[in-house]
Amino acid sequence: MKTLKSFIVAFLMLVVAPASFAQTAKAKGASEQFQMKTSAVCDMCKARLEKAMAYEKGVQEANLDVPSKVLTVTYRPDKTNPDALRAAVQRTGYDADDKPADARAYNRLPDCCKKTNNVHTDAH
Repeated sequence: MKTLKSFIVAFLMLVVAPASFAQTAKAKGASEQFQMKTSAVCDMCKARLEKAMAYEKGVQEANLDVPSKVLTVTYRPDKTNPDALRAAVQRTGYDADDKPADARAYNRLPDCCKKTNNVHTDAH
């Protein structure tokens, strides 16, 4: 009987301990969303920004809404922060909220992506 109780206790520990660890690990890696206004004006800007953000540490997803020029980034706060995300957008050549784009990166953008253009899409 004592052996059966020991077996049950050991079994419960094997089942319960990993489950509680998984919940702790998941909570630790919880993601947050951050939105910023950009100077992006077209679908090419969308592709460029979303690709650039994919290379940033801690970024899980990035989506630019071209008409509103709002970039929504899902990220892990233990890996990055909103200031680092803004800096990444600036390095790509676009304004990030009230922070201007890196001049060299902006000058390398295609003409259709310059902020002096009106918002447009590639759909014909």
